[in-house]
Amino acid sequence: MKLRQEILNVLEKNARTPMQELAVLLNATEEAVEKEVQAMEEEGIICGYHTIINREAANDDKVSALIEVRVTPQRGMGFDSIAERIYKFPEVDSVYLMSGAYDLMVILTCKNMQEVANFVSMKLSTLDSVLSTATHFIMKRYKDHGTVLAKRYEDTRELISP
Repeated sequence: MKLRQEILNVLEKNARTPMQELAVLLNATEEAVEKEVQAMEEEGIICGYHTIINREAANDDKVSALIEVRVTPQRGMGFDSIAERIYKFPEVDSVYLMSGAYDLMVILTCKNMQEVANFVSMKLSTLDSVLSTATHFIMKRYKDHGTVLAKRYEDTRELISP
């Protein structure tokens, strides 16, 4: 169990860490590490590997939005059924059940703001269980999944001395 947690800690920071390097870092055999990773993939503990893209640096004009959604939970299914209907839309990157003023947080990426608005008005708001939505556009990402994306601010003003 300890080896699994150590593997997860390393892969969470860098999913591209080679098995050989993982084995050295964790003082284990490469075979043992590969076996644990494969088992965790089969058990659904490791669900996928992702690339974090700094869209600003890549000159990618896509728009990301966070949408707060209030819903009526369905009898016998709670929030799971409506969450599943929402996460099946291809625009949707993430869906989270939340505590507080709203029930679900939906994060999506679209070509432009109009596409986000169309998604909310024509797809999301029309679902039976949806009571209300509030859309927030993500203007800039500073850190995403533990990775710092923004360059550190440097003061470029010229020093004037008396």
